[in-house]
Amino acid sequence: MKSLLALFLAAGLFAQTPAPPPPPPAKTPQTAPPGVAQLATRVTQLMESTAVAVPDLVRASDSIRQLAASTAGSIARAPQNSALLYQLMNQVRAYLSLSDSFPRPNPFPPTADQQFIELREDLQRIQHEFESTLQNQSQAVQARNSDPNNLKRYAEANTKILAPGAASRVVFMGDSITDLWRLNEYFTGRDFINRGISGQTTTQMLGRFMQDVILLHPKAVLILAGTNDLSRGIAPYAIEDNLEMMGDVAKAHGIKPLFASILPVSDYHKSADARYEMTKTRPPAAIQQVNRWMQDYCRREGFIYVDYYSALADPQGMMPADAADDGLHPNAKGYRVMSPVALSAIDRALSGHASAAENAQQRRRSGVLPK
Repeated sequence: MKSLLALFLAAGLFAQTPAPPPPPPAKTPQTAPPGVAQLATRVTQLMESTAVAVPDLVRASDSIRQLAASTAGSIARAPQNSALLYQLMNQVRAYLSLSDSFPRPNPFPPTADQQFIELREDLQRIQHEFESTLQNQSQAVQARNSDPNNLKRYAEANTKILAPGAASRVVFMGDSITDLWRLNEYFTGRDFINRGISGQTTTQMLGRFMQDVILLHPKAVLILAGTNDLSRGIAPYAIEDNLEMMGDVAKAHGIKPLFASILPVSDYHKSADARYEMTKTRPPAAIQQVNRWMQDYCRREGFIYVDYYSALADPQGMMPADAADDGLHPNAKGYRVMSPVALSAIDRALSGHASAAENAQQRRRSGVLPK
């Protein structure tokens, strides 16, 4: 799949090439390439036709195909809805994964084989459309709001490190907890890049993920996000969707995503300042709910889960009073607790030492284990 960077480079090269002469007026204009709605419709057609070619796949895939058809219909009404594109992308993936678990008849019709190839190619096109839509939405919002995702924060710094880095380059993506972390002091001699911005939600991070992560060519990205979403009343499922989209985009570009648990909070310092009553806006139950989902998601996808929560939480499940002066942001001691947890996870990701889940997933892909 071509990355956005490849598209930008291609656009730059095209701009340097002299424009071809215009076609003669008498000729009929070329037909425009299929739009997103047509692509979605074609995908559902391919799912229907390929299901018939594999015994028992029609029945087994019925619910997935119905969901995909419904999503395609919604895309026809809202072709620029990134959430719908992401939904269809996952439905096609689920269908292809299911289809791979069924033995194909021998001989297998060449037409059906070609349709499976086309379906996989269309899945890559949907991924591209999803990423393009995210970028277009970000630009559209910026037209109304000068810089809603704070893209300008690291824009100049990014221009200095766009070239591919060392084999150990890692981007730390996050909010204030990452923003305040002096990585050079805790991880000396490592190519770790801080791209935290105080106060940001997962939606804002997703909006700058291409600029502040993908285009920096890291080997891995450590994502710490969600606490600000909870404080603003954003539902856990929305946080989970945004995190999953970041994971998919990173994986599509060959970047290993690591997901860090949301940190515990506490009210131990509220007597010093009423604003330090953190559990009111960040309920511990909600934090644990997202963390459980995140851990399960990483297990399913073969990603690495960075468990800051367990390392920091006291016996009451709270942020220790001496690890955060406001019950939310780690102080020097808090970061000293987090640093070895992060470093161990990063080194495991960069060394290629896969977890049991990663090994199992790889063996399923190669056909050693049943799907």
